[in-house]
Amino acid sequence: MEYSPPPLFKQGAPARLKVTVFALISIALLVVDARFHALSTVRQVAATVLYPLQMAALVPRDALAGMGSYFSSISALQKEVHELKSQQVALAQTMQQAQLQMAENAQLRKLMEAREHLPVRSMMSEILYDARDPSTRRVVLDRGSRNGVKPGLPVIDNAGVVGQVTRVFPFTSEVTLLTDKEQAIPVQVLRSGLRSVAYGRGHSGLLDLRFVAPNADIQVGDVLVTSGLDGMYPAGLAVAKVIQVESVAAGAFGRVICQPLAGIDRHRQLLVVMSDQQATPRPPEEGARPNGNSSARRNLPKMDPIPLPPLPAQPLPPAVAPAPAAGAPAATPATTPAARTPAPASPVPVNPAPVAPAPAAPRQNTVVQPKEGA
Repeated sequence: MEYSPPPLFKQGAPARLKVTVFALISIALLVVDARFHALSTVRQVAATVLYPLQMAALVPRDALAGMGSYFSSISALQKEVHELKSQQVALAQTMQQAQLQMAENAQLRKLMEAREHLPVRSMMSEILYDARDPSTRRVVLDRGSRNGVKPGLPVIDNAGVVGQVTRVFPFTSEVTLLTDKEQAIPVQVLRSGLRSVAYGRGHSGLLDLRFVAPNADIQVGDVLVTSGLDGMYPAGLAVAKVIQVESVAAGAFGRVICQPLAGIDRHRQLLVVMSDQQATPRPPEEGARPNGNSSARRNLPKMDPIPLPPLPAQPLPPAVAPAPAAGAPAATPATTPAARTPAPASPVPVNPAPVAPAPAAPRQNTVVQPKEGA
């Protein structure tokens, strides 16, 4: 019985021969392709046919690489999100400060423009804090008596009047706002020229025009400005705008409600108007006597005294002169009302004879007896 190996294990040509043959074929193809470019088409066809196989073989590698990049990207993204959030918080704070500075710059620009249009000198100031009393409407500024601030000076912003300086300290000053219940300001309607006084209404933030006649020429939308009659506020500063006109049927007066034009509760920078305007002194009342040292008395013209009228002559009882003693000079006659008259130009005798006066009609003549020993 003949034993033969299976076809799979049958040996053909030797391996060295096969390597040599295939090596020679490869060298020939390389030479043909390099010299004549005859295999470029065959190469493209082979690449096209083998491309799906290549992609299928690369799928496991790409899947592993994708999984690694996915997990690494998640960690990187989480770290980046954390950093971005921290940066966002810092930038938000910086942005808020920038917005605040932009708003302050805009307000300062408006104040500078308003300062240029003021007819009097003004000083920039900043609000430090509100007053401690919750029942009042007051703020504290960073300017005091060392800066020339005095009680009564008006405080304004770019839109209108804010209030008035009521208390002054060396380094700070207290300003009472227009809306305070104890604050009042003389105003004038810009359209009609009607004068009145505006009073604060407290925490409502509005102003009142009280005791207004029912037929007063005031309309909603009218602008109120300072009249300047008090000697403190310069005339022409904007104060408020009329928002409501109430007519009281039962009373003789109406009420007008106004909205302040100034940013009382919105801004921190204000202008203190250093007004040098002095109130005009009141004229002296009629019948008042000027002081002895006043200039008015010194300027009065000198006046001559008014002569008194002559007294009427009244008859007096006659007086009888006593007989002169021996060696004694003769006595002069008694003085009569006629003696008050000027003496005549003619000389008077030394010893005139006594003349009996004429008797008076209504009275009886009486004789005065001389005293003994005269």
